[in-house]
Amino acid sequence: MPRRAALVFYFGEIFRLGGYASGTLLGWATRKYHGLFVPNLPSPHGRTVVIPRIDEEIETQNRTILLGGALYVSGKEEGQSHLVLKEFRHEWQTPKWIFEIDGRVIEKKIVMPFGQNTVYAAYRLLQGEPVYIKLRPYLAFRGHDENLPESSAASWLISFRGERFEARLNEHAPIVRLRVNPGYRYFVSEEKISAAHLYEIEKERGLEHHEILGSPGYFVARIEPGQTIAFAASMEGWETLNQDPDAVFDAERQRLEKLLALAPEAARQGFAGRLAIAADQFVILPASRIEESLAARATGEQTRSIIAGYHWFTDWGRDTMISLEGLTLRTGRHREARAILTTFARYVKDGLIPNQFPEGHREAIYNTVDATLWYFHALDRYYRTTADRETMAALFEVLKSVIECHLVGTRFGIRADPKDQLIHAGAAGYQLTWMDAKVGDWVVTPRRGKPVEIQALWYNALRLMDLWGRELGQVTDPYGGIAERVREEFNRRFWYDEGGYLADVIDVEDGFDIRLRPNQIFALSLRFPVLDEKYWKPVVDIVEHKLLTPFGLRTLAPDDKDYHASYHGDRWTRDAAYHQGLVWPWLIGHFLDARRRVYGPRDDRRYVAAFEETLMDAGIGTINEIFEAEPPYTPRGCIAQAWSVAEVLRALLPQE
Repeated sequence: MPRRAALVFYFGEIFRLGGYASGTLLGWATRKYHGLFVPNLPSPHGRTVVIPRIDEEIETQNRTILLGGALYVSGKEEGQSHLVLKEFRHEWQTPKWIFEIDGRVIEKKIVMPFGQNTVYAAYRLLQGEPVYIKLRPYLAFRGHDENLPESSAASWLISFRGERFEARLNEHAPIVRLRVNPGYRYFVSEEKISAAHLYEIEKERGLEHHEILGSPGYFVARIEPGQTIAFAASMEGWETLNQDPDAVFDAERQRLEKLLALAPEAARQGFAGRLAIAADQFVILPASRIEESLAARATGEQTRSIIAGYHWFTDWGRDTMISLEGLTLRTGRHREARAILTTFARYVKDGLIPNQFPEGHREAIYNTVDATLWYFHALDRYYRTTADRETMAALFEVLKSVIECHLVGTRFGIRADPKDQLIHAGAAGYQLTWMDAKVGDWVVTPRRGKPVEIQALWYNALRLMDLWGRELGQVTDPYGGIAERVREEFNRRFWYDEGGYLADVIDVEDGFDIRLRPNQIFALSLRFPVLDEKYWKPVVDIVEHKLLTPFGLRTLAPDDKDYHASYHGDRWTRDAAYHQGLVWPWLIGHFLDARRRVYGPRDDRRYVAAFEETLMDAGIGTINEIFEAEPPYTPRGCIAQAWSVAEVLRALLPQE
């Protein structure tokens, strides 16, 4: 296997607290986010790189083989995985490697036990004579998204007690507990400071890209034929590290089998089944906000959220509401869907749900115009799936307050314009829609004014409020009347007759933005389409002709002067392209909803067939955030994105 080619492959075993383990197929870290153990710690820490690297040396009578390793700033390459790796598998979200060394066949696998800030790396001798394995963890304690320090090699406070090894950066820092079990093993206290690691992808992205790491010593263990030994690290109590490693992996498999059993038959096997398992990566207990979880438990409620993407996204309101149907409702996880909706309802402020929860912080940020309107869509999908009238009734007063705040005006210039009842939004220096790239003070796609998809979501919310109010015996004025005014003004003002499609934004400073973008598709994809039926076919046809690719919709037409097809370079260069042509997979779901309105029910699997190959091509077992806009459509951005998985999965399953 060519060493360089292998570096583009990633594995991720991501557990339900929002932390993760992630790296490359051959063990080199190519990003600052990579590490065997990146737990999500309570505020103020958030996701923290604790074990960025582990060296695994296999000793036979003839030689010593170093698995993993590193590329250094000096150009030196270290590690021999490429010489002995015979097979890689990805089963039940668990990465597995098969190595063959001097007649020994060794299996390695990694798991993050459910609900714990813990990792197990297990090694099993499948065939051959006994071997010794030396395991040297490198320790760090840095926020995974922080700027890289020149060195993470620090003087750790180390303590031993029998087989228990504890380390902490200082007396105020959390403790990391390390152990190897079972069988014969010991620890050698031998500090080692590495040369400067080179993180190639960070260098390509124009970011800090080198780091010196330190290790306090190494464990040695003997593996007998048929035996499994495991290196375990945890921020939990010692009881979490006393488990039989085979039992830990079996428990995770059983948990995922139970989750699949909740899903409809079509989501239990094949491509859809793999995505249903991938969905579990994103549905989390927000571990860094402990007070929230405790308050919810006190009232008998659950707290749940959705991580928008790995590595660097936290839970975002917009992404959560768009992803909710595919990740939870289509997989039979209705209780968690309800917990997500009630969790976000508790954060409504001035008629808005949070845009995001910053890494390691308790306080939310609210700079969004669409997240709150997507909440109505998500609740509608939940209510239609579960008929949970009790939850709808409990949330209705919150929904009424949201509509009222939008009518009278709220933060960031978000307000229904009294002249036409269309939503206007915009504040200098803020990006409020999903096209939200910003570098420094530069908002790449400000879209200040009246964006097309915001009107579609607003109309849908008003119609839903009218419907729900009547069902609950509530006063529904003035929702229906306002909705009708919105529909009339939208169709009069947004249709761009010369182009045969909808303007992207109206009432901007220079009039209106007529660039051809995919945002118009929401005008007919939602439950209550704001767009008149006579315009449906032209919109669907031009979007399919100009924007559709095998991996979703381009964000700008290729013939536009600002079109960017590739995604590379420093942050300025990358963000200039982010919503200016690049392909976003999540858009495929609503495109297909709109297409069915025009052409009727069809087998839509051909529109998402290309994604199946990507499950072993970028973020293994999952789907990337974005793709480049021209062949070969290289996957970019986050290696695992919630709404990408959610909307492709939704497109694969029979329509409800």
